[in-house]
Amino acid sequence: MSMLSLRLPESLHRKVRELASKESISINQFITTAVAEKMADLLTEEYLEERAWRADPAVFDRILARAPDVPPLPGDERGQRQVTERRPSACSRQKLASGVSHGQRHVHACAADAPRSVVSELS
Repeated sequence: MSMLSLRLPESLHRKVRELASKESISINQFITTAVAEKMADLLTEEYLEERAWRADPAVFDRILARAPDVPPLPGDERGQRQVTERRPSACSRQKLASGVSHGQRHVHACAADAPRSVVSELS
């Protein structure tokens, strides 16, 4: 295990201390968990972006063609659902905050891209 000296603003340190105490864990454990969660988030996004690039639209079309052509189940009909107010997803908030747009060469790992990565998984 390695040791890291960290400088935090007093207000942040105070809040970390409060939250760690509330969770009945040490400040060290709180910060270790926070760093691990952030790393998992970033690495997952990177993984999904890489998988999306490997997706093959032809495979997706082939898989979709195997789906039976039957009417939707009751309640799943198009335009029949009541749409309630939705909060922007983390992906949308991040794009809005950073000004990132979906360019031809940029694939962002948000829900809209998920089917492409699922297709890669199936092939």
